[in-house]
Amino acid sequence: MSIRTLDDLLAEGVSGRRVLVRADLNVPLDKQTGDIADDGRIRAVLPTLGALTEAGAKVVVCSHLGRPKGAPDPQFSLTPVAGRLGQLLGTPVHFATDTVGESAQATVAALADGEVALLENLRFNKGETSKDDAERGAFADQLAAFGDAYVDDAFGAVHRKHASVYDVPARLPHVAGRLVLREVEVLSTLTGSPERPYVVVLGGSKVSDKLAVIEALLPTVDRLLIGGGMCFTFLKAQGHEVGTSLLEKDMVETCRNLLERGGDKIMLPVDVVAADAFAPDAAHDVVPADGIPSHRVGLDIGPKTVAGFAAALKQSACGESTNARTIFWNGPMGVFEMPAFANGTRGVAEAIAAAEAFSVVGGGDSAAAVRALGLDEKDFGHISTGGGASLEYLEGKTLPGIAALEN
Repeated sequence: MSIRTLDDLLAEGVSGRRVLVRADLNVPLDKQTGDIADDGRIRAVLPTLGALTEAGAKVVVCSHLGRPKGAPDPQFSLTPVAGRLGQLLGTPVHFATDTVGESAQATVAALADGEVALLENLRFNKGETSKDDAERGAFADQLAAFGDAYVDDAFGAVHRKHASVYDVPARLPHVAGRLVLREVEVLSTLTGSPERPYVVVLGGSKVSDKLAVIEALLPTVDRLLIGGGMCFTFLKAQGHEVGTSLLEKDMVETCRNLLERGGDKIMLPVDVVAADAFAPDAAHDVVPADGIPSHRVGLDIGPKTVAGFAAALKQSACGESTNARTIFWNGPMGVFEMPAFANGTRGVAEAIAAAEAFSVVGGGDSAAAVRALGLDEKDFGHISTGGGASLEYLEGKTLPGIAALEN
């Protein structure tokens, strides 16, 4: 892979030049207050933005937030992001109240060297996500007019064929930002020759969301530990009843085939936390994984499973007492947003953090869980900003945003 980097652009000189930066500022917002609930993605782009401002560039940042329907929607405005970005950068961020309209044009035109502007939500414009090449290209033309060069530092969006990710690089000199470069370097080690034993921990809701990555990783990993809502489809494939737990009936046979192929590599829960209802205050207790009552729903892995998973991080597939050397984790072990059902995710995350291994947290809910549970991010080798993007990279798919940077 040959991609020009931010250092290449800085070496050419950016003082006085407008640099359009595609960032991933798609942060979670508190539904009641509208405040930013987790600013991890904002902090992740600071090294790139800081390098550009210090070099005297006029920095124009663009990003999406949420899933608006191609038109302005106040609940998805980047206004709070602009304020937090300014706090973290230590300098005011000029905010345009539209993406490519009069406000954006005036805001960008008024930028001085070393200043930063943030455009309003890209997805307020239909052209950003359009499947029509011409419509998407027309929007890309408008965005590209704001830059003399383009930097992609939005790894969480590189698996999308969107105007700001795929089409703008064809219109401007383009490089990968610090974050994108680091993400690609880390994930390349997982798809290349990872240090062994190599253990993968997968959770989350659905097997169908992770099937492709399981198929890709199963031949190469030493152990595959499966928790979260997806584990119940695997338990059903073993012939166990799962009560009212999340179940993908059309995936049971697929899971049965994976279990046959994986053999001892695949490790499933031996106990689960079963509740009377999907609610934070629901009555619950720990039950064997093969004895879930018909009226109960599994919402977390149990303590014996946590201990077993922690032990597996210290053993290779053949049972030798060898610490895992490489760990990839994607997906929570339970409904960690509810304190009663967060112990599984916390326990496994703490075991990963304590392992003498290079650990990669695969973005999305896993990264959110690390921060929500108060764990120290420094205890993990790398925390990805792109859940879907990191999975598709490991599946071996071509990511449109990365392909655009290579061209």
